[in-house]
Amino acid sequence: MTRPSPFGHPFLLGFDEIEQALDRVAKAGSDGYPPYNIERVPRGEREPERLRITLAVAGFTQDQLDVSLEENQLVVRGRQIDDKSRQFLHRGIAARQFQRAFLLADGMEVLGADLSNGLLSIDLVRPEPERVVRKIAISSRED
Repeated sequence: MTRPSPFGHPFLLGFDEIEQALDRVAKAGSDGYPPYNIERVPRGEREPERLRITLAVAGFTQDQLDVSLEENQLVVRGRQIDDKSRQFLHRGIAARQFQRAFLLADGMEVLGADLSNGLLSIDLVRPEPERVVRKIAISSRED
């Protein structure tokens, strides 16, 4: 059985991309690994307001992490290869892989990523659009 779309109303034209984005977000939010924070970084004198996504990726090296922008999705992947030469008496830390995706609004830009002390930080910015004011001429029609 399919669920009815809230965007199926005849007055809501052209909102199919929003519906697809909501479906992607619902599917991607099921796994809690790795944990992450999203914070707002206050604007500086000459800098716009930024967002920072911080993921806890302890045990991953820079070579084992991949950050990419795929259309409007920021995708973070981690791949650890299990070292078969090591013999563990107890194994509580598993070598695991992950993929975490964040859906970005139009206009969002990725400034860069930084790995420090097991935390991967990714800074984002949405440049403020210029305010455009346009005067519309009014014409009169007399019949």
